[in-house]
Amino acid sequence: MKFLSLIIFLALFFPGNFVVAAENDEIEYLLSFIGSSDCIFIRNGGEYQAKEAREHLEMKYNHVKRRIKTAEDFIDKIASKSSLSGRQYEVRCDGIKLQTSQWLRESLAVYRVSVENQEKEKKTAE
Repeated sequence: MKFLSLIIFLALFFPGNFVVAAENDEIEYLLSFIGSSDCIFIRNGGEYQAKEAREHLEMKYNHVKRRIKTAEDFIDKIASKSSLSGRQYEVRCDGIKLQTSQWLRESLAVYRVSVENQEKEKKTAE
């Protein structure tokens, strides 16, 4: 009970910290999702494996991290297009080509539903 009281106290008086942690988790999820996919990433006409794409996007993110507040910011400002050429990034998965922004938004939506379901399960188990 003391632990629950502490969590409630912290959430009431320091709510921004919890939001930042959740956003960081979402961005980390997206980077992990990118890096573990079997897709080919198309950036400025070149094709890259998932690991290379993750490393490139992580490098971009680390340069401007303080300006990225949400997972949507990450998608829009880091993972959607080249900051040099302005060309949209694309991904080819199982022969289907998509804009990276669409692919990541869909993945983020699935991730959020999964997290929400896990939280509901925890509450039910208590």
